[in-house]
Amino acid sequence: MKAIIFNISAWMLLPFMDGLAKFLSQDIHFLQVVWGRYFFMALFSIIITFIFFNRHFSFPKGINIQILRSLFLFLSTVFFFYAISVISLPEALTLAFISPIIATILSAIILKEKVGLRRWIAVLMGFVGVLIVIRPGFNEINIATVSAVGAGICYAFYIISTRKLSEIDSPLMTLIFTGLSGAIVITLVVPFFWTWLSIFQWLILISLAAIGTLAHLLLILSLNYAEASKLAPLSYSEIIMNVIIGYYFFGDFPNQWIWIGLAIIIASGVYISLRENKNKNLEVNL
Repeated sequence: MKAIIFNISAWMLLPFMDGLAKFLSQDIHFLQVVWGRYFFMALFSIIITFIFFNRHFSFPKGINIQILRSLFLFLSTVFFFYAISVISLPEALTLAFISPIIATILSAIILKEKVGLRRWIAVLMGFVGVLIVIRPGFNEINIATVSAVGAGICYAFYIISTRKLSEIDSPLMTLIFTGLSGAIVITLVVPFFWTWLSIFQWLILISLAAIGTLAHLLLILSLNYAEASKLAPLSYSEIIMNVIIGYYFFGDFPNQWIWIGLAIIIASGVYISLRENKNKNLEVNL
């Protein structure tokens, strides 16, 4: 029960971070928002780990994978924050939900995991869902929609990298390394796009980073009580708060095509997760 509470709480919090990011992106460059998300995430992660989990302070063992993982999450954040600065929160998140579908393909190619016919059909249906949302030939495909899909693809690589790291480094140390890596990279770039921030904008920037850090901490805590594969389907609960925030604050409500595509993508993603859990249980029993 603790795992479910922590996990769902995290997914309910993350849309607030996205909403604040979209709000700020209306007045400042989205890369400044990315900078704030990473800089203060790194700061908060170090403080929290030092005070409550100082035994986790150690140099990462899987440094090469850590660097790749951090790069994938950084690119996913850049793509997603750009997408929500242009298109609605629900549409961007729906397209980014392609990540577990791409992760299934990557697990077969990179991790050499066996993927059966049923999961391949689910993967195909997931792509159909994405096409329904984008509707090429009916809607003009813009950079923002491509960017949202790119965020999902990068996040899939992040998921695969995380699986590789799960038995090597502490999750909290991984969180710190991810924050620091992203902060260093974006700090080198953001001066070219920087504009002066008001005190209110600074507070919003710090708040979104604090919310994101707390959400990731809750995700880490949830993994102490249950396996990641069993909790994976709960990530789709994020769309509930995402739609509420998008409609209430920005007047964006998903059209029928987004709802249809979202339903197909979620169904395929949940089915893939359930099949993975079933196969793991069979392997354990064997």
